[in-house]
Amino acid sequence: MREIQFREALREAMQEEMRNDENIYLMGEEVAEYNGAYKVSQGMLDEFGAKRVIDTPISELGFAGIGIGSAMNGLKPIIEFMTFNFSLVAIDQIINGAAKIMSMSGGQFSVPIVFRGPTGNAGMLSSQHSQCFENWYANCPGLKVVVPSNPADAKGLLKSCIIDPDPCIFMESELMYGDKGEVPEETYYIPIGKAAVTKEGSDVTLVGFGKIMKVVNAAAAELEKEGIHAEVIDLRTVRPIDYPCIIESVKKTNRLVIVEESWPLGSIATEIAFKVQKDAFDYLDAPILRIMGGDVPLPYAPTLIQEYLPNPERVIKAVKEVMYVTK
Repeated sequence: MREIQFREALREAMQEEMRNDENIYLMGEEVAEYNGAYKVSQGMLDEFGAKRVIDTPISELGFAGIGIGSAMNGLKPIIEFMTFNFSLVAIDQIINGAAKIMSMSGGQFSVPIVFRGPTGNAGMLSSQHSQCFENWYANCPGLKVVVPSNPADAKGLLKSCIIDPDPCIFMESELMYGDKGEVPEETYYIPIGKAAVTKEGSDVTLVGFGKIMKVVNAAAAELEKEGIHAEVIDLRTVRPIDYPCIIESVKKTNRLVIVEESWPLGSIATEIAFKVQKDAFDYLDAPILRIMGGDVPLPYAPTLIQEYLPNPERVIKAVKEVMYVTK
C-alpha cells in the first residue's frame, strides 16, 4: 500500500488500461495540453500522444457523440466532462445514443465508453454548477453509474468501467481530487455493483455513496462515542444497486438511515427505501429515514450552502429518532 491522491488514483487507472489496450483513448476539454482541469490527466499527453489524449472545443454534444460512434466501431473512449452539469448539453447522446444502441441494434453494437467527471456541489459555484446527477443517469436502463468515495475504490472501479462492454457513468467530485488514501500497488479491479460494508455495527444501518461518505463516517464515529454502533455501507455503485448487502444489514440492525446530497424527489434514497420496505418490512423496528440536500437550487451564499447540505448532526439526529433515543 501507498498513500496517493484521488486524482492520482484516477490517473493510474487510465494509464494502466491505456498501456494494456491501444484502443483506449481520453477525450475532453483541457485534458491534454493543460494536463486536465483538475490535473487528473497530468503527463498523459506526453506518454500517449495527441492521438490518444485529445483536447476538444467546448462542445460536449459533439465530443460525446464522437466518442459513442468510435465505441461502436471498436474503440474504447474515456470522455471527460469538466463537470456533469455540462453533460446536460450531451444528454441526448448519452440517453438516446449510448444507453440504447445495444438493445436497438439487437446486440449488433456494444458501446464500451466511460463518461467521467465531477458531480454535486463544490463550494460556492451556485445553482447551475452544483447539481447531483447520480439519480438522473441511474434512472436510465443501459447505463451503469459508479460514484466512488475514496482513492482505492476510485482506481479499482474506474479500471472496471474502462474494460466494461457497456456505457458507464463515473462520477467524481472537485472536493475529493486532493483527498489522500491508501491504494494497493498491485493490479486490482473492483466489481461494478458491489457495495462495501466499511464499518460493522448492530444498532442502525447507514447508507451513502460518493463524497457524502465523509458525513456518514463522521456521524458514525460520533455515535460510537455515545455507545450507538452504526453499520456503514458505501454503495460505490448506484446502478446497479447492491440491494442484498443493504437488506442483510437491515436484517441485523432493524433500522435504516440513508444519506444523499441530491434533491429529495426521485432520489437513490427513495428507491432504496421502497426496496427495503418491500423485501425486509418485517425486520424494520422503525420507519426508514433519509437525509437529503435541500429541495431548492443550491444557493451561492456559504451560510445557505451549510443549511442545504447533509451534515453529521442531521444524521445523528435521524439515528436517534429511529432508535427512539430522546437525549
